[in-house]
Amino acid sequence: METLDPRLNVFRADLADEHLRGRVEAASFVKGELNQFVQPITAILKRPEETSPQTSQALFGEICDVFEIKDGYAWVQMQRDGYVGYVSAEAVSRKVEIATHRVSETSTLVYPAADLKTQPTKILTLNASLKVVSQQGSYCALATGGFIFAKHLSPLTEPDEDFVAVAEKFLHVPYYWGGKTVQGLDCSGLVQISLHASGIESPRDSDMQERALGNVLKNHAALQRGDLVFWPGHVGIMHSATHLLHANGFFMKTVIEPLQHVVARSDTSISSVRRLSVHGHKAA
Repeated sequence: METLDPRLNVFRADLADEHLRGRVEAASFVKGELNQFVQPITAILKRPEETSPQTSQALFGEICDVFEIKDGYAWVQMQRDGYVGYVSAEAVSRKVEIATHRVSETSTLVYPAADLKTQPTKILTLNASLKVVSQQGSYCALATGGFIFAKHLSPLTEPDEDFVAVAEKFLHVPYYWGGKTVQGLDCSGLVQISLHASGIESPRDSDMQERALGNVLKNHAALQRGDLVFWPGHVGIMHSATHLLHANGFFMKTVIEPLQHVVARSDTSISSVRRLSVHGHKAA
């Protein structure tokens, strides 16, 4: 049988994705059931238990396939990046609203009425996806209920133009393992949400990103804005030819600092630099 990455493939000894039949051994195989996340931010866990480490997060409106619900946890695979893990069963719903818009600010408020003086019901973060059913003045009405200030939303057909500018919005945000919101994020989470906001697909973890994104840049002396710099277990975004933008455990927040400072204190060498397309390569 193949050796498959459990972060991207749904399989255990007792249960596996029907699509993996013949590729893995399991006592039974099931087809995933389409679900949607209905909570603002949901921890994706490595194991179905409260003390499990968080490996990623799911945002409001994201779509997943559910393969098992047991003891208050759902075993899911995210549709956009393929990530696999366990989430609270209360965080997902079989009722799916096809999104029309996404949150385009780092965060925004959902109000019970189209009135900024009402008490917000929830906070949604960048890339949360929503179905807008109408507009009332300066507010968009949502299919799931509530209203959001229209200028905080963008149609799914209108991505941001510069993913580096998106990443800049997360300066000073706390470092948080597995996080990918303004409440806290890790290095690969920052890269992923910035690229997703710009309409560029990205895997979740830094090793996956290093294999999948852009093209290898052999001349490290020719760095430019938007290049991705990888170390084993870490990734950062070049903010300019000399400075790196990254979420990191050294400062426990997102910072911009000289790349040479990062290199000097790192226990490992740069493993690769990868260059994407024109996205992010605007003049600094």
